[in-house]
Amino acid sequence: MLSDALKSRFERVIARYPLKRSAIVPLLLYAQDEVGYVSDEVIDEVARRVEVRPIEVVEVISYYSMLHRHPLGRHHFQVCTNISCLLRGGEEIFEYCSRALGVGNKQTTPDGRFSLEEVECLGACCGAPAMQVNYDYYENLTPAKIDGLLENLKDSGSGIQDRGIGKRVSEP
Repeated sequence: MLSDALKSRFERVIARYPLKRSAIVPLLLYAQDEVGYVSDEVIDEVARRVEVRPIEVVEVISYYSMLHRHPLGRHHFQVCTNISCLLRGGEEIFEYCSRALGVGNKQTTPDGRFSLEEVECLGACCGAPAMQVNYDYYENLTPAKIDGLLENLKDSGSGIQDRGIGKRVSEP
């Protein structure tokens, strides 16, 4: 069930667009932040509100890699392995995260706290190797920095819902 606050936010977002269907992506992102993934209920609600068929919402989801149809960990690690990050150790950082978390690509830890995904590009080439955890960017990564970040995240109770968008962090 979607919260009343999210439903109100949907109304405000839709009102900003001349064509309701243009609000699909932001609505899905807000819903994913609340629910943890894009559920069938979310698809139906978004489709109804923007006056399209549910399949049209599913088509949008299939295009955007940042939209997920299954639950993610509370802390979703996206490690870039595109060319700049690859040349500066991105693949090794991904493998280190995989070993440290005990999961592979697109998997979630049994306790639901962490998930891991290899991604093509985060647009943080100058700070390669880079990764994004929820909406926060981490750059110039090393295994020691990953260990520090994991320690901080294990100690925190924060979840996807209370993370800021697009904060760049060079040190965990």
